[in-house]
Amino acid sequence: MYRTTTCGALRLSNVGEQVTLAGWVQKARRMGGMTFIDLRDRYGITQLVFNESVVGEALVAEAEKLGREYVIQIVGIVSERENKNPKLPTGDIEIAVASLRILNPSEVPPFTIEDDTDGGDDLRMKYRYLDLRRSCVRSNLELRHRFALAVRRYLDAEGFLEVETPVLIKSTPEGARDFVVPSRMNPNQFYALPQSPQTFKQLLMVSGFDRYFQIVKCFRDEDLRADRQPEFTQIDCEMSFVEQEDVLSIFEGMTQYLFKELLNLDIPMPFPRMSWHEAMKRYGSDKPDTRFGMEFVEVKDVLQGHGFSVFDNAAYIGAIVAPGAASYTRKQLDALTDFVKRPQVGASGMVYARIEADGTVKSSVDKFYTQETLQSLATETGAKASDLILILSGDDAMKVRKQLSELRLEMGSQLGLRDKTKFSCLWVVDFPLFEWDEETQRFYAMHHPFTSPKPEDIPLLDSDPGAVRANAYDMVINGVEVGGGSIRIHDSKLQARMFDLLGFTPEKAQEQFGFLMNAFKYGAPPHGGLAYGLDRFVSLFAGLDSIRDCIAFPKNNAGRDVMIDAPSLIDQEQLDELHLRLTPATK
Repeated sequence: MYRTTTCGALRLSNVGEQVTLAGWVQKARRMGGMTFIDLRDRYGITQLVFNESVVGEALVAEAEKLGREYVIQIVGIVSERENKNPKLPTGDIEIAVASLRILNPSEVPPFTIEDDTDGGDDLRMKYRYLDLRRSCVRSNLELRHRFALAVRRYLDAEGFLEVETPVLIKSTPEGARDFVVPSRMNPNQFYALPQSPQTFKQLLMVSGFDRYFQIVKCFRDEDLRADRQPEFTQIDCEMSFVEQEDVLSIFEGMTQYLFKELLNLDIPMPFPRMSWHEAMKRYGSDKPDTRFGMEFVEVKDVLQGHGFSVFDNAAYIGAIVAPGAASYTRKQLDALTDFVKRPQVGASGMVYARIEADGTVKSSVDKFYTQETLQSLATETGAKASDLILILSGDDAMKVRKQLSELRLEMGSQLGLRDKTKFSCLWVVDFPLFEWDEETQRFYAMHHPFTSPKPEDIPLLDSDPGAVRANAYDMVINGVEVGGGSIRIHDSKLQARMFDLLGFTPEKAQEQFGFLMNAFKYGAPPHGGLAYGLDRFVSLFAGLDSIRDCIAFPKNNAGRDVMIDAPSLIDQEQLDELHLRLTPATK
């Protein structure tokens, strides 16, 4: 056999045993008549010792030829180390090697296979199979594995059935862009890869499955960012005969279970609830980070009418208080101004006011305001000595709130208030059912067209659609939307009404979603559900800034897999079979 144990298993209790190990050479070093090798596998690192006085010059000479990442097999005796390494679980022992076999040599790797590697992101992604050897990356995937198992255990105990749904489906016009797949057997027709199994899980409820889940790949052809990939994994769930409280209760329980199982943390229940309108007013975001305060304070009544035209002409003036930040230098404040003026934030400028140790207030617009007015500002915002007030304004209240949200998060990071070891869970509820698009002059579903309106808001569908609230909910943890869902429309007449409001003709609605509307005619139960982003959830547990490091083979920010060089051109013969022709710009 290649090995009798692994490189992470041996302890002092194994001293005197003969073992066979196999793995990769992490490091090699020569000290006098002895050569030391750190041997690594998935389970850990064990130190090997080649003692020239014991095993002879030939074996030591062979050991000295070993380079990084050589794959080797050794046989030896477990011994107690003289110089123990408390940083390693195997640090109390070493292997006195009696025989060595090189299973495969290795070229010098393009970066060091260590936690603190010298490889940049692009290089590591090109050689992802090497990057995965690093313990810090491997541990993220091990966490992902344990996370998925815990999800299955919990949902199985709650009576959910795991059902696989199709990957080749019909394209739909709502939501993000589809990835499409040409059909060879149906010329000039295309499948789409699913953005989610939404309609299928609703059909499973019509089929009487009652409780469904699936850990499923989904695909969206949209612009990428740190928490978004073109293919991602959802924990997709649906339940029959439920109202919103039933869904929230089950999945609060699952979240609490995951924190306890994987991080040994006790998360109190029930989670706080906040309406969408309240979240936007207090934090400027529908996924607020509630680990820290700095809630928005509207200060229009205090600051307007004093001759400062920027504020006098503003529709909204909002402020946040950064605790203890009055000591910020002019250079730091200028950097914050530059931050809010970036295109990604879009503010035209920023006003600040310091609360000095003696309680006086000094602002960047002192010439327009008396000390009495500035004291009123401090009182209105609740700012105390040594605090810093930061103020943004503009014509569009929602736009300014979003800008102020970015500033709040930046200040939270700078002041160390976004501790990755602390978790704050929240349900955001009562979203608008529709959002209006000025360019197309029509309503779009804020979630998807199968989301049910709040029962008490149904009469507003005809008179004031923009005021209708959705029976929808998002789970937010530390400012990350980890999951969301809704109670679904189960009445075919209400669903047809919804399609009409979204601009679908009856013919178009039947063409796109007739299978679902027809199914509802055969006794559809009230149902609802949600989907968690598994990648986001795991990255949150692992304390990562990007979901890429908890995905085995991720894409880069351009949606490319640089390791296998995909996407790529295909042969003309394949194109001909699929009845496709490249345009000149594509060639």
